[in-house]
Amino acid sequence: MAKKTMTFEAALGRLEEILRMLEDGECPLADALKLYEEGVSLVRSCTQLLDQAEQTVKMLQLQPDGSAALVDFGTPAEEEA
Repeated sequence: MAKKTMTFEAALGRLEEILRMLEDGECPLADALKLYEEGVSLVRSCTQLLDQAEQTVKMLQLQPDGSAALVDFGTPAEEEA
């Protein structure tokens, strides 16, 4: 199963490995089911990591006075008066 300390890149790499093994079709059914369960867990972990990353992304936004400020990603720009 996916470890909570696994990085996004490591989880994605493991998902690719699982996909190759399942596509190969050589796994016994019981092993394929275990791999599938692990894959679902890894997808959930990756989704959570991406959600966390999106929340921390900042973007540099030009302010009406000409200065720049870091704002949360997705925050609408202030309308110029």
